[in-house]
Amino acid sequence: MKMISFGIDISDNDISCSEELIIALEDDLYKIEDAGAQFARITNITGDDLVITAVIDDDDKLKEVNQAIFDVLKNNALGFEDLNGVGKTEQEAGEGISYVELNLNKKFYPDAIIVAFDTYCGEAFVDDVAKQAYNAAKGIDGVADIGVSSVKGIKHIPGVGYVSSKTDDPIVVVAVEDIHQVGVIAGAIIGAVLGYRNTYLVKRGTPTNVIPGSVIFTVSAILNSNVMDLAEPFSYIMRLLKK
Repeated sequence: MKMISFGIDISDNDISCSEELIIALEDDLYKIEDAGAQFARITNITGDDLVITAVIDDDDKLKEVNQAIFDVLKNNALGFEDLNGVGKTEQEAGEGISYVELNLNKKFYPDAIIVAFDTYCGEAFVDDVAKQAYNAAKGIDGVADIGVSSVKGIKHIPGVGYVSSKTDDPIVVVAVEDIHQVGVIAGAIIGAVLGYRNTYLVKRGTPTNVIPGSVIFTVSAILNSNVMDLAEPFSYIMRLLKK
């Protein structure tokens, strides 16, 4: 049993994902499920990047589901730079899809926390920020598996192709086996990432309206196939009490 996440820019601008694009993708998610996914969801929308996350029961369906996700993205894309960056061979690999693949335990719900980043000229340090998120979650009780899309060389996406280390706007995915630890894990990630310079937590769907050189990130929980944006709950719980 696996969870797979694709992070990609298929927008027609550098700032946001249009409502029309999101609706079109939502309408086509059933094609991913028809290919063998237990479910597929748009979990994160961060600036002009989005993340599609799917769960498969049968690991032999990995290539087919990955190909279905790629086809849904391609058929609805308004911008093709990241899609065209996926090579059929290692030599053709370029800036493409951010990809994470996790192993899940069938005894638990396929719950997870997904962190997605988008930059406006902040590429120089966004990988370091993503690694801080990864390190913050690693070792916490309730974390079953964790992955980060950042690569130093060439990465193979089964059923789709190859991407290079030029791939930016990383994603971090954390499989969680104790629902009561979701807040602990997400809180650790948010705290670690916000400590970085020019890095801002935003609500799902927020445009990249920042000073160039900055990074925004979203944090979503997928719980029993339901998507929850954690930015607002955390902004509320972190309100400082007045004397």
